[in-house]
Parts: sequence; C-alpha cells; structure tokens
Amino acid sequence: MPRNKYPEETVQKILDAALHLFLEKGYEQTTILDIVENMGGMTRGAFYHHFKSKEEVLDALGDKLFFDNNPFEKVRKQTSLTGLEKLKLILILSTESGDRNKINIMSVQALQSPAFLKKLIDNNRNIIEPFYQEIIEEGVADGSIKTEYPKLLSQLITFLTNFWTLPMIYPSSIKENMDKLFFIKEITEKMGIPLLDNETIKIIMENTTNIIS
Repeated sequence: MPRNKYPEETVQKILDAALHLFLEKGYEQTTILDIVENMGGMTRGAFYHHFKSKEEVLDALGDKLFFDNNPFEKVRKQTSLTGLEKLKLILILSTESGDRNKINIMSVQALQSPAFLKKLIDNNRNIIEPFYQEIIEEGVADGSIKTEYPKLLSQLITFLTNFWTLPMIYPSSIKENMDKLFFIKEITEKMGIPLLDNETIKIIMENTTNIIS
C-alpha cells in the first residue's frame, strides 16, 4: 500500500470529521468508528496512524482551533491599545461563543485521563502564561499596569481565568461565577492591574452563559 504523501491532509480530515461529530453528538457520544465513517472513505488504519485515542483528537482539535483564532495574536496588532486594554480585550475575545470554546467545554470530560490533564496544564504553563506575561510587561512599560511581578501575575491570571472561573471544573451557579469575577476585579486592582471593570464583567458573563447554554 503506498504511503500517504500528504499526511497533513489526513489529519485535517480527521479533525474536520471529529469537530462535526463532537458538536453534533457530543464528545462522550462520539466513537472512533463514528469519526472513521465520516472521514470520506479513509480507513481506521489511517486514523490510528495519526492518533492513538479520541482524547488525542480532542486535544489536537483544541490546539488547532486556538491557534487558528488566537486572541493574543489579535491584540498584538492593536498598537493603539495599552497593555491593560489589551488584557481586557483578550478576556472578552477568549469567552466569545465559537467552536473553540465549545470544544474546551468538552475537554473537561476528558480530564479523567492523566495524560490529557498533564497536556492541558502544560499548554497553559508553556503557551498561555508567556502570552499573558508579554502583555503585562508591555503594560508595565506603558504605565497602564503597576506591578513588579509580571511573571507571577501571568501565572495567577492563567489559573483564575482558565481553571477557577470555569463551572465545568469548579461547579458554580451563575451568581457564584459573577461573584468570582468581582473577586478577581478586587484582588487584581490591589495588585496594580485593574483587569476587570463592570462592563467587561457583563460581557464575559453574557458570553460564558451563551456558550454553556
């Protein structure tokens, strides 16, 4: 059997099929066989050549959707904004409805896998935190952020926004989630980085409620 000259096309077909099925049926209800049957005539062998499990597909899909629509790259182009304004915009863009956030919600269902959990933590530490640190340091330079701890703040913001405020990880009611945002507002203001204002909180709550509902 000839080798596939275009493995990236095979991976894309797998991810396209998986995305369609995950959004239509849900992650738990979708099987590897379902994905194979929606790969346009490709075989199960082609699937397993690139992915060992459904969890790996979900992980790769989340990465692709993030980098295809990276909110950090979007704000980098906004040269008229201060570092603080960029941080606020990132939070809003990150919670807008879309396939990426729906897949992120589904990812929580795979956290029972130690390997998947480790990859999630590694991605936040190695990708998200440096992005935040870069923007915070920019804010320090332009005077919109007052802190001597850009790196530590980037770690804290990553944890609070990517783990603690997610009701799928820390179950909470809409009111409790609102309280969390006001708590973040209070503590970040005291740290010299007024990350949230009432309007930003309102938009984030609307976006989050739309994604979950």
